[in-house]
Amino acid sequence: MAIEKVAVVGLGLIGSSLARAIAERMPLVTVTGHDASAAVRDEARALGLCDAIVDDAVEAVAGADLVILAVPVGRMADAARAMAPGLKADAIISDVGSSKTSVAEALAKALPDHAVIPAHPVAGTENSGPAAGFASLFEGRWCIVTPGAGASEDAVAALSAFWEALGARVDVMDAAHHDMVLAVTSHLPHLIAYTIVGTASELEEVTESEVIKYSAGGFRDFTRIAASDPVMWRDVFLANKDAVLATLQRFNEDLTVLQQAIRRGDGAKLEDWFTRTRTIRRSIIEQGQDDAAPDFGRKH
Repeated sequence: MAIEKVAVVGLGLIGSSLARAIAERMPLVTVTGHDASAAVRDEARALGLCDAIVDDAVEAVAGADLVILAVPVGRMADAARAMAPGLKADAIISDVGSSKTSVAEALAKALPDHAVIPAHPVAGTENSGPAAGFASLFEGRWCIVTPGAGASEDAVAALSAFWEALGARVDVMDAAHHDMVLAVTSHLPHLIAYTIVGTASELEEVTESEVIKYSAGGFRDFTRIAASDPVMWRDVFLANKDAVLATLQRFNEDLTVLQQAIRRGDGAKLEDWFTRTRTIRRSIIEQGQDDAAPDFGRKH
């Protein structure tokens, strides 16, 4: 299945990065962009993000071989319904949301007569908006494709080839399994970051100015994650609540183990735990999913 025209609905970090990556790596592909926000559309036009930025969702998807919804997961159904009248019968509908079971259900219900193949590029930054995107965002990163049981093999292959053309590595898995994996690797870390930053700001013994003034590496990294788009993460936690709650329960159990080790002065337990977790960090670097440069590659 040839992909000659792509519609990107939602022009934030991921959507704008998609537009830039397609222009750089797939110059023969036409890209039409749309966002529900007039201000975002105006900014995208000023940046020259797509071949065309249109005000109407139906117009945006007209004639598109591939439509990618890059909106918060809580808005997927509404976005799908808004564009439905303009879709080609054989168009592939996909998305970039970080929870997949709820998205697959919402899109299947909103677009029952179309090929819906959810996907999740595991890439991003704490920044948001059209100006935050960049063409290399997906290079060397994983894009997880989660087709339903009746999905067309040709459509899955076409979508996979599309992401590979943008520099991503593609894996295919069940939507429910994806949600559990991402609850561990992404959703829980964000929840912890939001929590620890909020806790630090509320401690009466530490004023806000001291939190900022004396921020060490660990707290500084938490604040980076906690700066992520609050609307997007609100929707992620609500959409993937079962997997997040199950993972959070396991985390609380492990935290209790460490709490007991500290209380009992069990240094061996702590050292063993930290040694195992350091090994995981090293494996992430070895697989090319992060930078081994000192201080996480920060420039001073």
